[in-house]
Amino acid sequence: MTHHLNTNKQFMVGNGLLAFAVIIVVALFVYISMKMQQDKKTERNYIETYVVSLEKGFVGDSLSLFVNDSLVMNRLVKTEPTLVEIKRFAQQSALMIVDNRTEKVSTFDLSEKGGKYRFEKENDTIKQLAQE
Repeated sequence: MTHHLNTNKQFMVGNGLLAFAVIIVVALFVYISMKMQQDKKTERNYIETYVVSLEKGFVGDSLSLFVNDSLVMNRLVKTEPTLVEIKRFAQQSALMIVDNRTEKVSTFDLSEKGGKYRFEKENDTIKQLAQE
């Protein structure tokens, strides 16, 4: 009879050691995952800037300018040219010009090198002019 008790005791000790090992492995993976998330949070700063120039045909229009999903300008254009300077904040960027009256959206890709972008409006369509 003592032989059966000894086997049960060894089995329980083995299960306890395995449970302890599993807890240590899970804690190790959680620690590594938290460390990797913290490393990803470091923000990258960019030195490039975009200058958006609304050259012709925008006077009297209520416009909203978005870079990616961030609102940059939302106002009535009173003078031409209207310049808006935007500091780059993402690896890839797109400019969206929204006519608030008609809710028509025009989208333009922005270079990773920054630069000056010129636009004109002709017959309710916004066109990008050559870069300087």
